[in-house]
Amino acid sequence: MAFPQTFLEEIRNRISVSDVVGRKVKLQRRGREFVGLSPFKPEKTPSFTVNDDKQFYHCFSTGNHGSVFDFVMETEGLSFPEAVERLASEAGMQMPDRDPQDAVRAVNQASLLDVTEASAKWFEAQLKTPAAAEARAYLEQRGVSQEMITRFRIGFGPSSRTALVEHLSARDMGLDKIVEAGMAIKPDDNKAPYDRFRDRIIFPINDARGRVIAFGGRAMSAEAKAKYLNSPETPLFHKSRVLYNFSGARQAAYDTNNVLISEGYMDVVGMARAGIINAVAGLGTAITEEQIGLAWRMAPEPILCLDGDAAGLRAAYRAIDRALPLLKPGYSLRFAILPPGKDPDDVVREGGAEAMQALLGKAMSLIDLMWEREIEAAPWDTPERAAALKKRLREATARVGDKDVRALYGQDIKARLDKLLGEQGVPYQNRGGPRAKQNPRFRSQPTSEARRSAISRGVTDWSNREALIVLCVLQHPALLVHERDRFETLEIQTSALDALRFEMIDYFDELEAPTETDAGLDNGAFTRHLIGKGKQEICERLVNMSEARRMSFARRESDLEDVLAGWLEVARNHHKLQTLTTEQKSVEAELEIELARDGTQNALERLLAIKNEIAALERGDDSAA
Repeated sequence: MAFPQTFLEEIRNRISVSDVVGRKVKLQRRGREFVGLSPFKPEKTPSFTVNDDKQFYHCFSTGNHGSVFDFVMETEGLSFPEAVERLASEAGMQMPDRDPQDAVRAVNQASLLDVTEASAKWFEAQLKTPAAAEARAYLEQRGVSQEMITRFRIGFGPSSRTALVEHLSARDMGLDKIVEAGMAIKPDDNKAPYDRFRDRIIFPINDARGRVIAFGGRAMSAEAKAKYLNSPETPLFHKSRVLYNFSGARQAAYDTNNVLISEGYMDVVGMARAGIINAVAGLGTAITEEQIGLAWRMAPEPILCLDGDAAGLRAAYRAIDRALPLLKPGYSLRFAILPPGKDPDDVVREGGAEAMQALLGKAMSLIDLMWEREIEAAPWDTPERAAALKKRLREATARVGDKDVRALYGQDIKARLDKLLGEQGVPYQNRGGPRAKQNPRFRSQPTSEARRSAISRGVTDWSNREALIVLCVLQHPALLVHERDRFETLEIQTSALDALRFEMIDYFDELEAPTETDAGLDNGAFTRHLIGKGKQEICERLVNMSEARRMSFARRESDLEDVLAGWLEVARNHHKLQTLTTEQKSVEAELEIELARDGTQNALERLLAIKNEIAALERGDDSAA
C-alpha cells in the first residue's frame, strides 16, 4: 500500500523518534541529540544517537540509520505497513482507506506546494511595488527591518481582485489547484475565482520542513471584516496542527532548551528583531493539543506569552485544560503574563530583549496558575464554598494523564489547601473565637478582582528581591528583633514596599523592649496593624506572590532560625547588587572620559568584571526563586 505523504508526515509530527527509541534504549540528552547504547550490537561506550529535529536515529557501531518507521521495523520485525499501522495507532490516527489513488494524491500535494511557493514569491515581490507604500510604512513604524522582512519572507497582497490568480494561471497552474491551495475563493454562483488575500501584509506559514503551506494576512484597512486572515483548511494546512515559525525557531529552541509561544505573527517577528529567535505563534487561536505536542518537540517546558488582560488570562486557562491530560514526567507548560494591553512585540519595542527576559524569568508554572484560577473563581469563606474549591481542584488534578504526575499534583494541591484553609480545613471565622485571632488573613481574603489585578501585573512593577525581603518580615515580624537596623538601612526603590517597610519599623519601635515571643510580634497582630494603616492590598500581594510558596524560608510555618538565615543571604546580595550597580554607573562615566582619550582598557576591564559579578548574583536569585 502506498501511504499518502501527508499521513506519514503527520505521524512523524505527532510521535518523536526519541519517544519510540526510548522504550528500548536508555537515552540521555546531549545538546540537540540523545545518546545511548546501541540496540543492534553489544557495546560499553554509547555510539547510538537520536535526533528529533531531523527525525532520524544513527548507530555508529553498526551503521544502522533511519526514521521512526525503520526503527520499529528493525527492532520488532514488522513490515513497513505494519510499522505504519502501529505508530498511527499510538498517534491516535485512523489508517487511510486503501485507495489506488494515493499516489495521485501525493503528486497533487506536490503541485499544491508549487502553488503556495509561487504565491509566496509573488507576495514578496509585491511588497516592493508603489502599491505597497502604506504597508512598508506600517512595517517600518513597527520597527520591522529589511532583514526581518527577508528572514520571514513578509510580502503584500494588493487590493486587485484577481492579480494573484492571473499570475499563477499564467504559469500553467490550474484554477482548481489555486483554489484547493487556499489562494483563491470560488464563489457559490460559479463566477470566476478571486484572490483570497487582498490589501494585506502577508506572512507565509511553513511546515516542519520549512515549506510554505499557507499564509496569514494582516488587513491594511481599518474597515476590513477581519484584521487577521489565515488560509483555510487545505490538504497542506491544518491550523490546529501548525505553529508559525516552527521550522525557524527549532534550532534556537534546542540550543536554549526553551521555546516561547505567542499569539501572533508580529510577536514572533518583533522578538526576533530583539534577538529572541526561539519564538513561535499559535496562529491566533487557543493552543491545541497538537500544538503543545509540537512545542514539546522543541523544549520540555514551553512558555506561553500572553497579554495580562482578561482575554489573555482566559487563553491561559484554556491552555491549562488542554495540557492537563497531556502532562508527563519532565513535560509541562509555563506562563508569562504580560502587563495589560501589552503583547510581546510591545514589550521588546519599549524595553528591548531585557524587558522580555525579565518577564520570562518570572513565568508561572502550570500548577501555580491552575491554583490561582481556582482560588479566584469563587469565594471560599464558608465550609460549603471551601468544599467547592476542593472539588474543583480535585477534578482538575484528576484530568492529569500520567499517574505519577497526577499523584504529585494531588500531594501539592493538598498541601496548599491545608495551608490555605487551616489545619481543620475551616476557612470561615467565628467572631471573637481563637481561630479569628490566629488567622486574620481569612477576614481579609483577596477579592477576585484584586487577584486578577495581581496576576495581570505579575511582579513587573517591583523587584522580586525587594519584595522577598519585605515579605519575610511580614510573615515573621520577630526578624526585627535581630535585624531591625539592617532592614531600615537597606535601599528599597519600590515606593510601595518602602512605605510598608517603614510602617513595620514604626510599629516595632513603639513596642517596649520586644522579644521574639512578644505578643505584639505575632503575625496576626502585626498584620492587623498594617491593614489598619491601609496596607491590606500590598500585604495580600506579598502573601500571594509565588516566592511565598516556593522559597522555604519565606513560608509562615518555617522556623525563625531558617527564616533569618535565608533573609540575611537575600539582604546581603541585595546590598551587594546595589553597591555594584552604583559602581557600574561610576565606571561607565569614567569609561566615557577614557574613550575621549582613546585609553579604554582599564575601565572596560573593570566594567566587565562588575557586570559579570552582577549577572552571577542575579542568576543566584533566579535559581533560588
